[in-house]
Amino acid sequence: MNNFPVNKNETIEVDIIDLTHEGMGVAKVDGYPLFIENALPGEKVEIKVLKVGKSFGYGKVLTILKSSEDRVPVKDANFTKVGISPLQHLAYGAQLTFKTDQVKNVMQRVAKLPDVPVLDALGMNNPWGYRNKAQIPVRKIDDKLQTGFFRKNSHDLIPLEHFYIQDPKIDEAVIKIRDIMRRYSIKPYNESDNTGNLRHIVVRRGYHTGEMMVVLITRTPKLFPTSKIIPDILEALPEVVSIVQNVNSKKTNVIFGDETILLHGEDQMIDTIFDLKFEISSRSFYQVNPQQTEVMYNKVKEYAALTGEEVVVDAYCGIGTIGLTLAKDAKHVYGVEVIEEAVKNAESNAKLNNITNATFTAGLAEEALPRLIENDIKPNVVIVDPPRKGLEASLVETLIETKPERIVYVSCNPATLARDLALLVEGGFEVKEVQPVDNFPQTTHIESVTLLTKAVQ
Repeated sequence: MNNFPVNKNETIEVDIIDLTHEGMGVAKVDGYPLFIENALPGEKVEIKVLKVGKSFGYGKVLTILKSSEDRVPVKDANFTKVGISPLQHLAYGAQLTFKTDQVKNVMQRVAKLPDVPVLDALGMNNPWGYRNKAQIPVRKIDDKLQTGFFRKNSHDLIPLEHFYIQDPKIDEAVIKIRDIMRRYSIKPYNESDNTGNLRHIVVRRGYHTGEMMVVLITRTPKLFPTSKIIPDILEALPEVVSIVQNVNSKKTNVIFGDETILLHGEDQMIDTIFDLKFEISSRSFYQVNPQQTEVMYNKVKEYAALTGEEVVVDAYCGIGTIGLTLAKDAKHVYGVEVIEEAVKNAESNAKLNNITNATFTAGLAEEALPRLIENDIKPNVVIVDPPRKGLEASLVETLIETKPERIVYVSCNPATLARDLALLVEGGFEVKEVQPVDNFPQTTHIESVTLLTKAVQ
């Protein structure tokens, strides 16, 4: 017999007192926490207890007895089931407050830097229809090829046609491609026995150019009848400049495989950031919210405070988007990126924009920075935009040894940002300011831009 104050399948009334960083409501019964989807602080709800563990449990809302003033109607209840828009029931102003508070909390609890100014998150005028890329799974449901999204913590596909957080033109494109695939009886992928062929439909669209790229992810290189499928896609979607087939034969959750087959055009499309053009390939990392990317990069420019005399190192440069936007105000930009294909993209993008004061190198930033210094190239400003896991410990050490005048840290994970800032402060830097930027409305994710300067000795 357990000693928990609640039991599985019990129906109880609770008051919601907080939100987790994943956007779940928090209630406490005799000090025992319950996490509840689709519940907001200030609400009284009737719930069914779904799961009881040693330290906490989970519940499901049956009835909202008292509603929060911040609750708004949802676009689609399925979005909560699949996890696409976990904050869609929360008013956008309250979403921004929630995200700002997330960053403040980790600055206090993890970084132990309670006095660093965390500014209010910069949001969007229209926080819908912003994503410029969709990766939509394909499965057979009711004997029909269907597109949609997986139910949370499962691989059960829920058919969806409108995603609302994506560019509406992308939603339309996915439906048209799905219908073409049905017309030619293309077999959808069956995950349980690794049979069938079409696994995902990936669509990218340039926000400024309108150019579109279609990537068909298949289990085998065969895609019949290609001679009819390609013309039909181009007729249905005249803005498509590139159609690529990517082959992934493995039984895996990873979307892309290693083999790429070009079916139409080149493996690239073009979009712009500010006044610069960027070639984006099917495998390139490119920020998914083009409007907020410019807001974020403007903040990077402000914090970099370039006068034309500075050497800048862009330590996770990708296809060169940040480094090239800074180049016209810098003496020289050195971009470092571990993925060689992205380095080639960055070099092409420099040429495309007639930028001659940018050099891109393939390799690890923690190895490339010391090499620059050995060649008498000392960076004044270092930009870091790492993946969610944050900076490698060796790069933190290299930054402490290199001591640039300024570090601008672009982060997509407040927890690893806070961890890294604590180490950099210990190593002789001062955190001046953190600016959260909401690149992912309706979700719990938040980006931020942080300025660090060399501490005065």
